[in-house]
Amino acid sequence: MSFDTRPQAESVMPAHWRDFVALTKPRVMTLVVFTGLCGLLAAPGHIHPILAFTAVLCIALGAGAAATLNQWYEADIDAKMKRTANRPLPAGRMDRQSALHFGVGLSFFSVLLMGVATNWFAAAILAVSILFYVFIYTIWLKPRTAQNIVIGGAAGAFPPVIGWAAVTGDVSALPIALFMLIFFWTPPHFWALALFVKTDYAAAGIPMLPVVSGEVVTRRQIWFYTAIMAVAAMAPVLLRLTGVVYGTVALLGTALFVVFAFQVSRRRETDPTRMAPERRLFKYSILYLFLLFGAVVADRWLLV
Repeated sequence: MSFDTRPQAESVMPAHWRDFVALTKPRVMTLVVFTGLCGLLAAPGHIHPILAFTAVLCIALGAGAAATLNQWYEADIDAKMKRTANRPLPAGRMDRQSALHFGVGLSFFSVLLMGVATNWFAAAILAVSILFYVFIYTIWLKPRTAQNIVIGGAAGAFPPVIGWAAVTGDVSALPIALFMLIFFWTPPHFWALALFVKTDYAAAGIPMLPVVSGEVVTRRQIWFYTAIMAVAAMAPVLLRLTGVVYGTVALLGTALFVVFAFQVSRRRETDPTRMAPERRLFKYSILYLFLLFGAVVADRWLLV
C-alpha cells in the first residue's frame, strides 16, 4: 500500500463537488451525527442553539474528514472491491492529492471550530477520534488483524462523548456507557455485513474475520459480542443513568437484536446470494442504535 500522494495520471477528471461529498460517506455519517446529537441533547446544562448546531456540524465534519482520509489511504483496495470500486478515487474522478488535502483540511477546521465554539476538551476528543480512525484502525489494524473491527470500533463510539463534552466540558458515566454500547455493537454490525461481502474483502486482501477464520467462527463471534452488547445496552438502566423510556426501548429492541443474532449464529450458509438473516441483522442493527439513542434523549426531555 503506497503513501504516494502525487497526482495520478492526467486522465483523472477534474473532481466534481459531489465527489467531495461522496468522500465524506454521508450515509454512514447520518448515524454518527445522530449519536453525537443525542449525546449533546442528553447532557445536563444548557448550550445556545447556534453553538449546539455548530458542535454537531463539527462532529459531522470530523467524521467526514476521517472517511476522506480512509478512502485516500485505501484507494487501491477500494478499486478491488465491487461495492467500493465506484468511489471517486478508484473510479478516477479525483486524484489522491486532492482527497488528502480535503481530508486534512476538514480535520483541522472541525477541531479548531469545535474548540472555539464550545470548549477545547470536546475539540481534543474530536481530534483523538479522527486520529484513531485514520492511524489506529485504517493504517494499523484493518490490514493486519481479523480483530480490526473490535478495537477499531472505538472510533465510531466517540460521537456521543463529544456531544456531551461540548455541553458540559467533561465526561461522566452516561456518555461512557453510550460509548461502550456502540463499541460492543460494532462487531456484530460489521461482521453481519462482512458475511455477505466476504468475497470483496478476500479479493482486496483485507483480513476480515469471515475471510481469515471462516463463517462458523464469525457467526459464533457475532453471538458472543451480541451478548456483551446486550449487557452494555441495559447498563444505563441498571446504573440508574436513564429512566423507563430508555429501559423499555432497550429491553424490547435488544431482545429483537438477540433473536436476529441467534438466527445468524445457527446458520451454516456459505452462498453469498442467500444471506437474508445476515442482511436483516445488519439493517436492523442500524435502526437499533437510532432507537436506543433516541430513547436516551426522550428520557432526558420527556421525564424531567
